Amino acid sequence: MHTLNIGILAHVDAGKTSLTERLLFDHGAIDRLGSVDAGDTRTDDGAIERERGITIRSAVASFTVGGTRVNLIDTPGHSDFIAEVERALEVLDGAVLVLSAVEGVQAQTRVLMRTLRRLRLPTLVFVNKADRAGARAEGLLADIRRRLTPHVAPLTTVQGIGTPGARVTPLPIGSLAEPLADVDAGVLAAVVDGPPPTPDDLRAALAARTADGSFHPVWFGSALGGQGVPDLVEGLVRLVPPTPSTGATAPRGTVFAVRPGPSGERTAYLRLYDGQVSARQRLTLLRRDADGRTREVAGRVTRLDVVGGDGTLTAGNIAAVTGLTGVRVGDRLGERGPFEGHFAPPTLETVVTARVPERSARLRGALLALADQDPLIHARPLPDGGTSLLLYGEVQMEVIAATLAQDFGVEADFAPGRVRLLERPRGVGEACAELPWHDGTRYWATIGLRVEPGPPGSGGVFGYETELGALPRAFHTAIEETVHLCLRSGLDGAAVTDYRVTLVRSGFVGPLSTAADFRGLTPVVLRRALERAGTRLYEPYHAFETEVPLDALAPVTAQLAALGAEFTGTTGGSTAWVVTGAIAARRVREMELRLPGLTHGEGVWWSRPSGDRELRSP
Repeated sequence: MHTLNIGILAHVDAGKTSLTERLLFDHGAIDRLGSVDAGDTRTDDGAIERERGITIRSAVASFTVGGTRVNLIDTPGHSDFIAEVERALEVLDGAVLVLSAVEGVQAQTRVLMRTLRRLRLPTLVFVNKADRAGARAEGLLADIRRRLTPHVAPLTTVQGIGTPGARVTPLPIGSLAEPLADVDAGVLAAVVDGPPPTPDDLRAALAARTADGSFHPVWFGSALGGQGVPDLVEGLVRLVPPTPSTGATAPRGTVFAVRPGPSGERTAYLRLYDGQVSARQRLTLLRRDADGRTREVAGRVTRLDVVGGDGTLTAGNIAAVTGLTGVRVGDRLGERGPFEGHFAPPTLETVVTARVPERSARLRGALLALADQDPLIHARPLPDGGTSLLLYGEVQMEVIAATLAQDFGVEADFAPGRVRLLERPRGVGEACAELPWHDGTRYWATIGLRVEPGPPGSGGVFGYETELGALPRAFHTAIEETVHLCLRSGLDGAAVTDYRVTLVRSGFVGPLSTAADFRGLTPVVLRRALERAGTRLYEPYHAFETEVPLDALAPVTAQLAALGAEFTGTTGGSTAWVVTGAIAARRVREMELRLPGLTHGEGVWWSRPSGDRELRSP
């Protein structure tokens, strides 16, 4: 039996959790269909998820069809939880992108499809809610080709679409010849030069082009009613190939989710690519810290629950692993390519304070615990007792507030979110303090530091020009850790990035110096060096795409220009204009609010984080 790890992705409310429930029910994995409205679905198992009716964390469930085990990963649909989608993408063999036949192509759908196409992940499209009033078929297919990808074709059609009696029927395989000719050289030659491609030729081309991510078959149906779902499953098993193992015996995998237990233990969801993992086995995980450094995290497996199976975790499968103390999302078992994400990090910053001041310490501990489990939640204690938190949006803020109240018993207030700025060194600065140095406090240490710009994207790097044996190891560690900690706040209060700090001078007195001396003196020397280097402020930018009616091009581009947008292209002109460019993240919300009035409610806006630029104006 082979295993497929399939992600269910969609814009919020397109019906992906309902589709997951239908797949599990139809194949005997659950004995009744759960309902999002009733809050009793299998994958939305958290109290907050049941209460809000949205998926917040990637959930894993399994069913078997024939000789194939299918692990379903039901991902969030709301853009605030795009980080959860990012983690799921790395462990998938293929994806099902769910669209609503009523609402059609939505903003998050476009974000997801762009990423899936860039990764060339095999992706099937399921058009849900075909039995709902207002459902469309041909018009929706035209929208998919225009706004998602031109390389799609339906494998089923719907009779009585938009009615409770909608019935799904397969289309003849010959209908795929023309669309497949656009992406398959063999089919194109057969269509142009003859003889015409046979059904077997078309099935082989469909499997090959779906597998390499260049073609996307479409099925119509209804998750609630069950219409069209068997056709989707048949296509899933036939068209999505499992990720091949390299045959290596050493275990290699990725932790893509971590769930805290009632006693403080952590359960990690591990996707294995090679080798095997058994209970009681000792594992060494690799982790990349925020400053770019890679370190090892070791632990022993005390419990192993293989999804859809039992016993040993084998290549291609997923298991819930307990016993790895301190495990975090993104930890790697063995090497598997570079550490990189598919979505930008969060850029919305808020300050969290306890509603009852006496619970401030408890709140800070809870936020740091959440951040320790999840590297995409960035928590930083502030001197005034609050905690700085980086998020993706307002909904995520509400969910964290509910988590703090329900899981930690702390009521918290969140300051209005603001766009997070970054600082980068402007030049080179150097400073030194000789022992015994004191400024109200005596430090038995000599420290000299040089601050300079690092390569773009390097984060923070610490190096030495002194001999490594010139200081005890504990003193070296104290300096390096303090440097990275202090540079979370630069000259203007923003986090410093893309820097290189070099220890250029050091000294100590054997019986008197301690690590505390170096931890206390390092911030003083570092601040002086940073002031001499200077910094520049940078703000996050979004790449945008907006589709507007023909008569709205002038007012829309004028508004974008007034907000400081930079244009990269304008296309279309027959039925609508599509304008692309880049705009400061702090201006995005204003543009989103103005667009409906400028386009009579017909404009569509899409944007996503896309790097940063030097801050031009406050």
